[in-house]
Amino acid sequence: MRLFIVDAFAKRRFAGNQAGVALLPAGGDFPEPGFMQALAAELRHSETAFVKRLGPDRFRLRYFTPEGEVDLCGHATIAAFTVLREADGLPVGSCTALTRAGALAIQVEEEAVWMDMAPPRVLRALTGREAAAVYRAYGLPEECRPVALPVQVVSTGLADVLLPVDSGETLAAAIQDEAEVKRLSEELDVVGVHMFCRTPGTRAVALCRNFAPRYAIPEEAATGTSNGALTYYLYRLGLVEAGAENRFFQGESMGKPSEIRTRLLETPSGPKVLVGGQAVLSLRCELL
Repeated sequence: MRLFIVDAFAKRRFAGNQAGVALLPAGGDFPEPGFMQALAAELRHSETAFVKRLGPDRFRLRYFTPEGEVDLCGHATIAAFTVLREADGLPVGSCTALTRAGALAIQVEEEAVWMDMAPPRVLRALTGREAAAVYRAYGLPEECRPVALPVQVVSTGLADVLLPVDSGETLAAAIQDEAEVKRLSEELDVVGVHMFCRTPGTRAVALCRNFAPRYAIPEEAATGTSNGALTYYLYRLGLVEAGAENRFFQGESMGKPSEIRTRLLETPSGPKVLVGGQAVLSLRCELL
């Protein structure tokens, strides 16, 4: 089994969000889940993608955090297909990734990878009491929420609380009570909290921070699924346009600046969200 560490949603090493990628040997099957979780914990990154080749352009992916398996991980998918392109001879073109969140179309480009998200869904709005509890868990008053932006649980494969704040200063000042956010995430049945502030007039649609202590991720430098969900949320509010390329900046508070790109397309079957970005291989080894 070949192992890689990849800086996803970054243009240089040691920026972006690191993911582990494990390429299974030709003809090999996935190891048992306990082993994959143990390996993810040994690599010590938020997610590790295990990749099984099914054919020239079809792959099955499973994703593990140090705490357990998750259905989908955007930055680990970008990392995995960058590895397949750079280290396994995958040509530029279209591929299919089979995941527990469904079959996803992948577009491999010379310098970037784009992936379809699972169908976007607003699962529910938080009640006033629930929203206030989430803001308190970051030491923030609920008054820092922009009036026109609701607090909602949105999914493009993984469910997150989308938590708007009024400024970059408020975003930077948030201090997480990990135990309380983990408790609230379990109570609300979400992966975590995606906090953001709008940045009109800049290159970025929003500045973001992402927290998932329920899965042993205190903070994450770049999250594809969360920014895909945020794209759909902003589209429903008329704040991003169908077909436009959107950029989200994340990870600055961690010293891991990241740029996540998204597009929302209107299709006969409903809105479709794509997430893309660059990635850089930083380490490779072989499991003995």
